[in-house]
Amino acid sequence: MPFKSLGYLMGSFSLFHWLVVLIPLTVPLFFIFRKPAAGPNRFGGLPQAMGFGQAISSYFKKYVDFTGRASRSEFWFSALFVALVSIALYLVDRTATLNGIWSLATFLPSIAMAARRFHDINRSGWHQLLGLLFPIGTIAVLVWYCRAPSVDDSRASVF
Repeated sequence: MPFKSLGYLMGSFSLFHWLVVLIPLTVPLFFIFRKPAAGPNRFGGLPQAMGFGQAISSYFKKYVDFTGRASRSEFWFSALFVALVSIALYLVDRTATLNGIWSLATFLPSIAMAARRFHDINRSGWHQLLGLLFPIGTIAVLVWYCRAPSVDDSRASVF
């Protein structure tokens, strides 16, 4: 009897339902498995590894600069700083007013930093949208944030 009810459930799934389920799972796979552009990195020279203070300074100096590349240390130290300040502001002000102001102040620089991080692995900054729009894209974005640039990615374009 349970198999009969299960067959009934699957039979009531229309084409529209299948599309709603399959499109968010398959569309991001096209972007995830597509190789970055071959050859030297088109986004500029190799970024330097940074310490915690240098990364925070760079984060605010390049407030909305979407050009160039960001090293892994620059990206992750900046993300750590933003998270630590956010936690500290939450502990100070439980109404989340200060945390909301901090979030607004760091929204654009965080997007710019992530775009520069994608540039370091020779991918467009628009790939960030995969993490926002598709559940499976979040995993790919996190892997790309952690990925070191390959030898081809490390060479700057000579054009």
